[in-house]
Amino acid sequence: MSDTLTLPTRRDEDYRYSDLAALETLWPIAPEEIHVAAGAEESLQVVLDGEAAVARHFVITLDKGAKYDLRVLSAGPVYGRFALDVRLGEGADFTFGAAQLATGSENLEIVTKVVHAEENATSAQIVRTVLAEKAVGTYLGCIGVERGADGTDAEQSVRAMLLDRTATANAKPELEIFADDVKAAHGCAVGELDAQGLFYLMSRGLPPADAKRLMLQAFIAEAFAGAPESDELNAAAQVRLEAILG
Repeated sequence: MSDTLTLPTRRDEDYRYSDLAALETLWPIAPEEIHVAAGAEESLQVVLDGEAAVARHFVITLDKGAKYDLRVLSAGPVYGRFALDVRLGEGADFTFGAAQLATGSENLEIVTKVVHAEENATSAQIVRTVLAEKAVGTYLGCIGVERGADGTDAEQSVRAMLLDRTATANAKPELEIFADDVKAAHGCAVGELDAQGLFYLMSRGLPPADAKRLMLQAFIAEAFAGAPESDELNAAAQVRLEAILG
């Protein structure tokens, strides 16, 4: 995910689903570098909102035994892009949780590359997307395990919820593994609210709109579980969800 002075085209996999006209107004995207020293523990919460297009690119390096918790809420920009490059040292631990909430003709995307460069590092990525009307939500994510990075434990969990069948969800989780003794898994699903779950909640006396709202809140909260600022992130996500549901 290198940012150059040349605007990408759709032949570039990382920008296949981008709003290139909006991206052009933001290009080039300056990388934001974060270095977590050996044994240190840090966290960060990022919110992309407002009506203007926004794009950010984080480049994160974790030294031996470092821990980093990154959570992202993308809620509101007409075009929002969050790109992430992470490199993990020995025994490092990285957690990434993100939620995208879009409606109208908004286009939101998350593109990640998490590289396990040394042994015994762990990583987890949890991405939840809710889309209404003609919105587009994209997740392109790669876990790379380099030679010698034995003992890696990495996972991706990617789910998108379509509130209208005119919305579009794109997802491409990938694994690139060049080491032995590795645990690496990814799961991806795109669908609608579970009809049986809705029926169960309504059978307990909840009106249909409240049942739908409750299920979506729980769905989004999965991205922020365990975060230091989970209450604030969930509150901000709920405000956006209310605007989408009307």
